[in-house]
Amino acid sequence: MGIETSCDETAIGIVESSLNAQLSLKIRANVLATQIPLHAPYFGVVPELASRAHLEKINGVLRRALEQSGLNLDPSRLAGRLDAISYTRGPGLKGALLVGEQAARALALALGKPALGIHHLEAHLAAVLFEHPDVRPPFVGLVVSGGHTDLICVSRWGSYRVLGRTLDDACGEAFDKFAKMLKLGYPGGPIVDRMAQSGDPGAVAFPRPYLENSWSFSFSGLKTSALYRIRDHGVPKSKGALNDLAASYQEAICDTLLFKTKKALRSLRLDTVVAAGGVAANTRLRGMFREAAVREGWKVYFPSPSLCTDNGAMVAALGALRIASRARLDDGFVDPSLPFSRW
Repeated sequence: MGIETSCDETAIGIVESSLNAQLSLKIRANVLATQIPLHAPYFGVVPELASRAHLEKINGVLRRALEQSGLNLDPSRLAGRLDAISYTRGPGLKGALLVGEQAARALALALGKPALGIHHLEAHLAAVLFEHPDVRPPFVGLVVSGGHTDLICVSRWGSYRVLGRTLDDACGEAFDKFAKMLKLGYPGGPIVDRMAQSGDPGAVAFPRPYLENSWSFSFSGLKTSALYRIRDHGVPKSKGALNDLAASYQEAICDTLLFKTKKALRSLRLDTVVAAGGVAANTRLRGMFREAAVREGWKVYFPSPSLCTDNGAMVAALGALRIASRARLDDGFVDPSLPFSRW
């Protein structure tokens, strides 16, 4: 079982695993209670509201996950079916993480099972194994979401080197703030993606924050450029012009992510990319990466869009991977700034 409460989604997944020549994972349940309506008036996540909502929702989510998986609610029978309870240890919002940790530890204690505190970004990468169990390190991992933009060298599962990460706004946050400027709604990424599909990505010449001599990312300047564009020219009156603006802004973000990833592949002499996290569901990003992979002879893998956003199945998948690797199971307590650790 995997429990995910790092930000604004209360999610629990139950995964069946088997180990033959390779680890095989099957989702038995993947239940999520979203907090989007709660945070939409603020155009972003309010940590205290998120923590309280997790407390209110987690028991119901657990019940639905057990029912969906076909597992019996009787603790004596449940103990014979579950191997471990994994939960997101970090990074994330401290209050939100604590709710998931305490739920996992209480359940693990009641069932006599181990509790596994796992890394949120690792879990996003592990989500690819549901549909692509043959993916093998080494590869370049790109985790892109509302809170993270990380470029990672994965030498093996459990061994990571962070090549670069955002110096300011994550790319998902840049999407959300752009949508807020235009009063499009929240979360902004999916809205901009839909609009951009009918727009011209070359209509507005937004800057590309390549930072060519650095592995790091920075999207604050792009966000400011959009702010000045709207200030000087106003919000576009026609739907077509608005879609062009959205497509151009999205193109700048996707171009930058592709530029950095290609640079990492060439520098490390690797030929495989795993892209994960909420922004990895973006249709333009997926298209650009797949076109580049065909053109340049490398491979790219994405989880399905429903597994890109925060979910419990990815947390359970990483727990199963750690058990199969015979790694140590419990690493300590929650850490909002948890770094990658070797296992």
